[in-house]
Amino acid sequence: MDFTLAIKIIIMGIVEGLTEFLPISSTGHLILAGSLLNFTGEKIKVFEIVIQAGAIFAVCWEYRSRIAQVLRGLTTDVTAQRFALHVSIAFLPAAILGLLFSKQIKAHLFKPEPVAAALILGGIFILWTERKHRQNLQVRPPQIETVDDMRLIDAFKIGLAQSLALIPGTSRSGASIIGAMWFGMSRKAATEFSFFLAIPTLLGATIYSLYKARSELSVQDIPMFGLGTLAAFISAFFCVRWLLKYVSTHSFNAFAWYRIAFGCMILLTAYTGVISWAE
Repeated sequence: MDFTLAIKIIIMGIVEGLTEFLPISSTGHLILAGSLLNFTGEKIKVFEIVIQAGAIFAVCWEYRSRIAQVLRGLTTDVTAQRFALHVSIAFLPAAILGLLFSKQIKAHLFKPEPVAAALILGGIFILWTERKHRQNLQVRPPQIETVDDMRLIDAFKIGLAQSLALIPGTSRSGASIIGAMWFGMSRKAATEFSFFLAIPTLLGATIYSLYKARSELSVQDIPMFGLGTLAAFISAFFCVRWLLKYVSTHSFNAFAWYRIAFGCMILLTAYTGVISWAE
């Protein structure tokens, strides 16, 4: 592996780790980074999905005590069983819809206009949600303060919200966090549940992508995938810790305005031909 290629891989990994858990669409940012770095192609598309595992390992490390507690209590602890069931139920809608419609989504929605529209509309929806959330706080506090206060129906509704992220540009974390806030969760609980929900969702996508592309990959690809995953792990580790502190005292309005600006930038660069978003 030459030095230039290694730098490109590290940059892509950092972009993935920094954007995966922020409500700003990691897909759009990876397309942008790949185009600017001339790092595109079918194998790179697989690479972009596989390095999500690095971001997930960062969440697993950050919440290792909670995850270990749940695993130990799966056969004896009702709270642990309920938590695992909630994550499983929330995972199903996106998994099922993804398997059913992934080809149609890739054929029709992986284009600059739909991605930009999803970013802009998502940003507007976040601003609206934050306004409603602020108004509701004046009347009553969130009904669900922690992830352990959730009900089965809450998990299913958040899963439906996450499935909107199948539309490129929507953002998986954005859909699940903002959806959870709409359904009565506190900002911190919504963010934490989004982290936990990412574990089966992104690991499932990684495994499925590797299986589908198994004929195109070889042993020589291991260093590239390994380095990208490591870079994603390190950047996601710091991002997760920062986001947890940020949401305790801030709204998501800054991310909303960023999404709107990013969406407009996609449209501008796509129509002027500056960036090859078709890749």
